[in-house]
Amino acid sequence: MLHRSLVPSDDDAAAAGAQPAVPRSTESVAEPHNRVVQVSRFGDADGLEVIDAVMPKAGRGEVRVRVLASSLQYTDVLIRRHLYPQTARHRPPFVMGYDVVGEIDQIGDGVRDFQIGNRVADMTVVGSNADYRTLRAGDVARVPAGVDAAEAATLILSWTTAYQLLHRAARVQRGQRVLVHGAAGAVGQALLALGRLAGLDVWGAARGEHAALIRELEATPIDYQREDFTRVLPGGFDVVFDGIGEDGYRRSFAALKPGGLLLAIGFSASVQAQRRMLPIMMEIARLYLWRLLPGGKRAYFYSVNVMRARHPIWFKEDLERLFGLLATGAIRPRVAERISFDKVAEAHRRLEAGGLEGKLVLCPEFSS
Repeated sequence: MLHRSLVPSDDDAAAAGAQPAVPRSTESVAEPHNRVVQVSRFGDADGLEVIDAVMPKAGRGEVRVRVLASSLQYTDVLIRRHLYPQTARHRPPFVMGYDVVGEIDQIGDGVRDFQIGNRVADMTVVGSNADYRTLRAGDVARVPAGVDAAEAATLILSWTTAYQLLHRAARVQRGQRVLVHGAAGAVGQALLALGRLAGLDVWGAARGEHAALIRELEATPIDYQREDFTRVLPGGFDVVFDGIGEDGYRRSFAALKPGGLLLAIGFSASVQAQRRMLPIMMEIARLYLWRLLPGGKRAYFYSVNVMRARHPIWFKEDLERLFGLLATGAIRPRVAERISFDKVAEAHRRLEAGGLEGKLVLCPEFSS
């Protein structure tokens, strides 16, 4: 991955927490380096580069953190390829990084509830693949002492999404039968594990080689390449969670029982097919029209960002609840590998190729 020395511009940085960068002179190098992973152009992973940016400073109501961990997920691929609605307004260059676990090393004016050395976490969408970054103190969740930073980072997007899908969006009840597409992925594994804790009868659709993992998580595996998931359960499922979007979610809708609920959470099949944003958005819009069909089935598209905007307290409550489960060992998120800055582009390629059974996590201390 290309490495060069740059500093951030003001464009979009305050609003999004990103750290876009522009060239600086070699005279201003007194402060410690702040390496970041920047998107220099939309497209493939070759558009990512490691740069040196100026050190951010905590403003009023903010804390600055030394980044301990920032996980990578398929959503980062969508952002990089300009296919993610929540970041559609961004233009390169900007810094990647959907989530962050960090240790506070600077406190801005007006912040009373935190001290230097506290560990905190936030879902930032962009800007956290960095050595240092600032966060709004009112947004962060506390990370319990003793938990592994990389494992904690895996919870911020994937497990909070899964928890809210189950308990905020679907409001599942013990004994319900649910189907999880992409069950070997990060959100899929979280849905299986949290579904078991909620007393659900969980089925996981994935490639055949992931059957052992799905059984380990106490769910029933479905090999989607060999089995028809619309026929495996007579009467249909109470809830289907679909982050794949194969065939425009039609078969997932067909797999529901009368009165069942489809929660779409992604569209990786369309991304793999190189489809553009407009047709993808049209497929999502069609979900809401299906509620007019007979049978009482419902379909929605869930966005963790929309849910957080509507109910910000829920996000912090749910994330801190998950940190508590991690601290007690009730959940065990999988970290596939802890990576350095120079391996981020390769990590994006691995995400696009699929087949990972855990999260890739950027840990700045692993970098030289």
